[in-house]
Amino acid sequence: MIEDELALFDKSINEFWNKFKSTVSDTSCGMVGLRDTYKDSIKACGEKLSVKLKEEERMVEMFLEYQNQICRQNNLIQEKKDNLLRLIAEIKDKKQELEVLTANIQDLKEEYAKKKETISAANRANEERLKRLQKSADLYKDRLGLEIRKIYGDKLQFIFTNIDPKHPENPFMFSLHLNEAKEYEVSDSAPHLECLAEFQENVRKTNNFSAFLANVRKAFTAMVYN
Repeated sequence: MIEDELALFDKSINEFWNKFKSTVSDTSCGMVGLRDTYKDSIKACGEKLSVKLKEEERMVEMFLEYQNQICRQNNLIQEKKDNLLRLIAEIKDKKQELEVLTANIQDLKEEYAKKKETISAANRANEERLKRLQKSADLYKDRLGLEIRKIYGDKLQFIFTNIDPKHPENPFMFSLHLNEAKEYEVSDSAPHLECLAEFQENVRKTNNFSAFLANVRKAFTAMVYN
């Protein structure tokens, strides 16, 4: 009876042990499979994370490149803006220079017109003076044997005759013109008269041309008789 009970207990122990080993074996296999699955999951997750990180790195690089392009574009725009402002300033300066130049040209035109009018007035005065001289010349030619000729350089040549009784046809002459100051300028007397410079100063002061011619004729006459 006792032996049967021991045998039964021993059988029960063996069955429990076998079941325990079977359970432990199944659990170990499950743990190994779970470990492998975990490793595969970790590996797959790491690969996905690596791909994601590379994509993010490319995105960062693209963003930095885009940012650099924007910076370069901004610098180029600023450079063009500075050039445009400098060009506008140069145009304004040129416009001011043009306005000043235009004003100067207008002043020169007005000054030229005034000088032209002054010269025209002086020429008209000279023409009137020459006309008076020509009238005097006609008178002197009849009364004093005086001939007046226009020669080079707008000069007038005064030729006296009937001075030398022995040779009445012999000429006694001098030249006269108006200088830049519109004054009488006497030169080229033949024969030479020392007193001609004095006569010139007197006619400039008195503007009495008839007296001047009379004095010159008297000087030539005195030269003949002396």
